[in-house]
Amino acid sequence: MASVGLSGISKAFGDTSVLKGIDLSIRNGEFLTLVGPSGCGKSTLIRIIAGLEEITGGDLLIGDRRVNDVAPKDRDIAMIFQSYALYPHMTVRENMALPLVLSRLRVWERIPLLRALSRRRRLVMPEVDREVEAVARQLHLDNLLGRRPAQLSGGQRQRVALGRAMVRQPRAFLMDEPLSNLDAKLRVHMRSELAELHKRLGATFVYVTHDQVEAMTMSDRIAMMDAGMILQLGTPSELYERPANVKVASFIGSPAINLLPGRVADDGAVLLFDHVLPLTVDLQAGSPITIGVRPEAISIAGSAPSSEACAVSARLTRKENLGPEFILHLEAGDDGIPVVARVAAGPSLPGANEAVALLISRTACHLFDADGERIEPRSAPEHAPSRPLRAPAVGQRVAT
Repeated sequence: MASVGLSGISKAFGDTSVLKGIDLSIRNGEFLTLVGPSGCGKSTLIRIIAGLEEITGGDLLIGDRRVNDVAPKDRDIAMIFQSYALYPHMTVRENMALPLVLSRLRVWERIPLLRALSRRRRLVMPEVDREVEAVARQLHLDNLLGRRPAQLSGGQRQRVALGRAMVRQPRAFLMDEPLSNLDAKLRVHMRSELAELHKRLGATFVYVTHDQVEAMTMSDRIAMMDAGMILQLGTPSELYERPANVKVASFIGSPAINLLPGRVADDGAVLLFDHVLPLTVDLQAGSPITIGVRPEAISIAGSAPSSEACAVSARLTRKENLGPEFILHLEAGDDGIPVVARVAAGPSLPGANEAVALLISRTACHLFDADGERIEPRSAPEHAPSRPLRAPAVGQRVAT
């Protein structure tokens, strides 16, 4: 296994710059996920690591070896593609054995009419079969070795593609959206299998996805990308709990974070819908800010807000029943700003068009400046809220 280091990696197609000075150190044995919206450069970056794209600028190291000009076959890494790339005329055994056959046998020893003459082939192939069967047992494919890809489910084909990579015992595994062709239930199952496989092998995994759920559930660290740059690198908890900017906050989390308009009062206090949050910031009075609040951090107020929170008037427009919890879609404030809340199911949930008071704690708020960058608050203001909100009683109907 090996670490992967990228220093100042840039890539341009003609006049179009796709990667803009990527610096990234992937640790030996780490599961690192490159995540971001379509077109952000994550697939180009993993293809550069694999050697399938030339580097415009910068240095790429696998272990201690600079591999900028090293051919893909000589980098000792394995890549698993979105399309599985299995040969339909070969059995599972033959597909998995192919990398070993190509590396251990000469060209003429692989030709059907001549290979029977090779004594060396007769010695090598039993060893190849033993290695393939050992990997097949790990992936629960040992009873499928005689089948062809057309006879397999999507999840089984994905495991065959994994097995073909594993038999090589590469220094790193590169995976480019390998689960995107699977249905939702099978994706959940394969996420668990991939995480367990990484734990068992202790190998270096570099994984590309646009699905933030995959990134959050499997990764040791996540590199969030956008417009050819890494916006934030950290653990899943760090990106969720302390997003570096609005783009990271918006991408990580489901349902997406609420981004509410706010501004700074004369004393530095944060105003939300003209009501004071118990937070102060070092910004000029009147500066616009964005207040991010996760849906699961919003509750329906059953009593007056404490000094650590404020209540916001809202009207329920729609709710989604997820069984143990509900997704509430609301309009808040005089301007009807859309807000989404995730709350536990219960008999006291409001109905359509009912007025509610949304309780927002200061600890649940993420603050961003006019450029979308994270702001760290100083503390709670010393005075009480200057314009306390008169929260409507839960269940009160709003006139329409």
